[in-house]
Amino acid sequence: MNPTVAIGAIVYDATGRVLLVERAKPPSAGLWSVPAGKLEPGEPLAHGVAREVREETGLVVEVGPLACVVERMGDDHHYVILDYVARVIGGELRAGSDAKDARWFDEADVAQLPLTTGLLEILSTARTAHRDWFAH
Repeated sequence: MNPTVAIGAIVYDATGRVLLVERAKPPSAGLWSVPAGKLEPGEPLAHGVAREVREETGLVVEVGPLACVVERMGDDHHYVILDYVARVIGGELRAGSDAKDARWFDEADVAQLPLTTGLLEILSTARTAHRDWFAH
């Protein structure tokens, strides 16, 4: 099976809360993660990130630098996920398309959620590495 390119957004608000969605569909149904999905053919990466955030959360974002690359493999999938940092510039929070729920979470609350594998470490690394970008 060929790998599928996917994109995601790590979004922190001015108070330090992170935007997460509860996945409604496999492979991670029922788990919380950053807004993410498949890149469409011919779609620039930043456009894909912004589209996925808008579809899953109703929010409009400005897309920043690449935060990390994540690989997810299972019996029926192989995703290479490019996670970018982003900040909200508009819209209204609501769960949409592939999301069962969408919410802002404090750092302490995130640790109590059923998360996709490795997400806690990814969020921590992105927050530290891109602290200046999130502050603007």
